[in-house]
Amino acid sequence: MTLVEDLKWRGLIKDISSPELEEKLNKGGMTFYIGTDPTADSLHVGHLSSFLISKRLKEAGHHPILLVGGGTGMIGDPRPTTERAMISKENVRKNFESLKNQVEQIFGFEVVNNKDWYDDINIIDFLRDYGKYFNINYMLDKDIIRRRLETGITYTEFSYMILQALDFKYLHEHKGVDLQCAGSDQWGNITAGIDLIRKSTGDEVYGFTMPLVTDSQGKKFGKSEGNALWLDKTKTSSYKLYQFFVNVEDSMVIDYLKIYTFLSKEEIEEYEKKNSEHPELREAHKALAREIITFLHGKDEYEKAEKLAQNLFNNKFSEMSKEDIKELFDEQDMKEINTDINLVDMVMDLGAASSKREAREFISSGAISINGEKVNDINMLVSQDLFIDSTYIVLKRGKKNYYIGKRK
Repeated sequence: MTLVEDLKWRGLIKDISSPELEEKLNKGGMTFYIGTDPTADSLHVGHLSSFLISKRLKEAGHHPILLVGGGTGMIGDPRPTTERAMISKENVRKNFESLKNQVEQIFGFEVVNNKDWYDDINIIDFLRDYGKYFNINYMLDKDIIRRRLETGITYTEFSYMILQALDFKYLHEHKGVDLQCAGSDQWGNITAGIDLIRKSTGDEVYGFTMPLVTDSQGKKFGKSEGNALWLDKTKTSSYKLYQFFVNVEDSMVIDYLKIYTFLSKEEIEEYEKKNSEHPELREAHKALAREIITFLHGKDEYEKAEKLAQNLFNNKFSEMSKEDIKELFDEQDMKEINTDINLVDMVMDLGAASSKREAREFISSGAISINGEKVNDINMLVSQDLFIDSTYIVLKRGKKNYYIGKRK
């Protein structure tokens, strides 16, 4: 299977600027770039599919450059509906440094910052050397701009297209870049760069886009109630990544294996067969979690996350440390409690019951467990030795309701 055949099989090509690009991709030897703006101090899972393209192309003999837009990040790529909020220059700088370190650590590729060349361009040179190549009608016809015309768009965001085209031209002239790849929402910016280079230098360069990854409802993959799944494990733990991936929709898991892993066609087809015949085993889901977490954080982190999930499922809290509890449960959901209080009071204090009468009913009926052990004595005192590492206590009501107490 050629590189292009593999990319198409995985669903990783949407738009392509020229039919001849396919042969060039299969041949190898191109220098390409892919970029992101430092709007946060970490990439998230929504970025990952695009950045994994860099590794796929490198393994096929191409040279990758990763652009983190310390300059364009000052403005922001136009959103489909509303103007982006400006990020302070100091935060853009800090975010750039964090992203640079992250992509170098994960991917090991060269990282560039477009602020380095923007600082040498004054407004007159910008208009003379770049603006003159852009027809307003051409810019208005781009999809993202056209969608914003009804609600309005500022000149700041309107000019973003020129800046991204400028990036392509600069990297072409100074780094030998002849290919840009990005998510499908960047197609208009990519073709603007191709046109700028053709008009200003006569050179032919290329671009292709990948479909944006979504769930079965069309929502962007990697988002949960507006919160990104970060690649930085201090922001999103390996356990939380594990829980997300082993619970993705059955109808989407094979697509995600194609997009997010380097498993072969034969391996993925075998998981597809298993997923169809025995979906309850979730072997494809576990493979997805294993491949992504191991790639991002290493084998030990995956094994730790898997063990935590098994211990939680089997209520083996006695084998956990306070660090494990912090990974399993969110800090904001924990409540401080005193030691040596009555179990009924603790059930109330943690919010597991709305009244003492209800708390006693839950305890008497066996619906309450402490650190994985059933308790039914309404007169029980919660002593300090019940707290895991003298810090946390895990109360469970029923099968799925967890309440975490933190010792005062």
